[in-house]
Amino acid sequence: MTYASISLVTSLSSRLRSCASLSALRAGQQAHAQVLAHDLLPHVTLETDLILMYSRCSNLPLARQVFDRMRHRNMHSWNILLSAYVQASLFDDALSLPRSLLHSGLRPDHFTLPSLLKASAANRDSFRGMTFHNWAVSLGHEENVIVRSSILDMYAKCGSLDDALYLFETMPQRDIVMWNSIISGYARVGCSAQALDLFRRSQWQVEEQDFRAIPSVLNVCGREGDLRRGQEVHGRAVRCCLFDSDVAVGNSLMDMYAKCGCADDSRKVFSSMGEQKNTVTWSTLISCYGVHGEGNESLALFEEMLARGMKPNHITFTSVLSSCSHSGLVDEGRRIFDSIRRVHGVEPSIEHYACLVDLIGRSENVEEALEMIHRMPMEPTASVWGALLGACVVHKNVEIGEIAAFRLFDLEGRNPSNYVALCGIYQAVGRLDCVAKVRVRMKELEMVKTPGCSWIDVKGRLQAFYQGDVSHPSVKHIHEMLNWLAQTMATSTMVDLDWHFQVKHITLSVTTCHPIQTSVNDQYLLPEKEQRSPAVWHLRWLHQLQCWRLWLVVLLFHERCCFVRCFVLNRFFFKRCCFVRCLVLNHFFYFKRYYCSIHCFVLNHIGFMRYCFIMSVWCNSL
Repeated sequence: MTYASISLVTSLSSRLRSCASLSALRAGQQAHAQVLAHDLLPHVTLETDLILMYSRCSNLPLARQVFDRMRHRNMHSWNILLSAYVQASLFDDALSLPRSLLHSGLRPDHFTLPSLLKASAANRDSFRGMTFHNWAVSLGHEENVIVRSSILDMYAKCGSLDDALYLFETMPQRDIVMWNSIISGYARVGCSAQALDLFRRSQWQVEEQDFRAIPSVLNVCGREGDLRRGQEVHGRAVRCCLFDSDVAVGNSLMDMYAKCGCADDSRKVFSSMGEQKNTVTWSTLISCYGVHGEGNESLALFEEMLARGMKPNHITFTSVLSSCSHSGLVDEGRRIFDSIRRVHGVEPSIEHYACLVDLIGRSENVEEALEMIHRMPMEPTASVWGALLGACVVHKNVEIGEIAAFRLFDLEGRNPSNYVALCGIYQAVGRLDCVAKVRVRMKELEMVKTPGCSWIDVKGRLQAFYQGDVSHPSVKHIHEMLNWLAQTMATSTMVDLDWHFQVKHITLSVTTCHPIQTSVNDQYLLPEKEQRSPAVWHLRWLHQLQCWRLWLVVLLFHERCCFVRCFVLNRFFFKRCCFVRCLVLNHFFYFKRYYCSIHCFVLNHIGFMRYCFIMSVWCNSL
């Protein structure tokens, strides 16, 4: 090759790399044309630079075309294409390259293995991940920090936490990337205690912090309703001045507080984020108000978001529609759904149709909801049929409920909740023979219903109660308190009605109690699961009420004419645990009480046992 040719190759190579760094596709294609015009191919350096340029310009088909035409490939060209596939989330294409690489006589280096491990982690393919781990050991790359960190991340994302933890503990040096990988791995599978313990250890063992694991830890705290640990992470973020600069942390904090029942705290976080709010931030708060039954607040926030020029995405629309569904805002929900395509130019997704079916079904228009499913432009998924089945459970519609349930049996044959929901419909209308048949079918399929569970965080300890479980260490005191309450309720009646009002299907009354002998049906004390209602209501501030023995909040359900009664022992205890708001949060009766850090879900017998536990703890502390 002449000196002029070498100079031209050097110039074009530099030009192609500049186009790659700037993602300048048109200029890169012009340089490619000059390479062809001067007949410089085949040339390994130029071909590798062409692959790099097309990869950085997101034109992987042309990059693969150049790669396939190469006569002699080096590891650099293999690594560029492999990395491009991984960055484009084409993990199957990336995992198809190693066999050809080995057949070419080359061996993976410390640049190849991280990409292969990342692709395995994304596909949750632990078998291939272990294979690449063995390659790293046999080729002597295991001690490389990047390779070792990628192996750890692969095991964590594939759920092999024992292997990940062993690898982590045996590392001579751990950087923040490794800490974030192991913390996120435990958070991903819901191990909040282990994730938070590792997070605490990282605070004093790592000098340079980037706190990328904080959203993962906050997410698991929200999933488990672990407010105390979530507040601890919040405090650490504030102390590290991270809260004001990282929008992902702010969004995760809002979501955590919302899932723990603290909508007001979510709003405070939202207000303190200033101008760094993005679409995810607005969507998170809209969803927060939705699950707390504040549909009007969600709509107002959505309108404010549009007024500020923020463009909603499909998650935003899902949050708004879900909020309308939980609050019974049928007309508003229909208007939002119609505006998705007409105003915002977005094609409604299957999640949007599922929300609309749920919205229409909750408004007692189950037949219209079924017609909507038949008119959908795409095949309905389990979420759509599940929304219809849930509406049939509420309105006891056997005919359409069977249609939805049988479709779900085909789509989710191993999901016991669908069978339980169908049993609930049959039981509500008195068809006990059908209930028996469904239960026999569940037994044949070896399905086990997940037992009901309620939990309370008391004095920093999480107390859990399961249906039929008598293993709790305080079960004796709990049952003693439960029996005492039952006897007290049996010798009390409601007199001197202070006030009451009706919202949707609920009449709310606040009364005083006097020790008058009367009998009370057991259903007043322990309402059945099917006596729940999706309606949402608010309590006025309960103050200046005079009573002789007990404070009593009564919720009267019109449909069943049953009561849910919650007693508080005396005025002092009432002031500590004053009922301020009562609503349905994810189908659980949620009583939020100020003056104490206890958040209680009262649903049925299990929830009432938990309520008895909290009172027994208080009595024993006197």
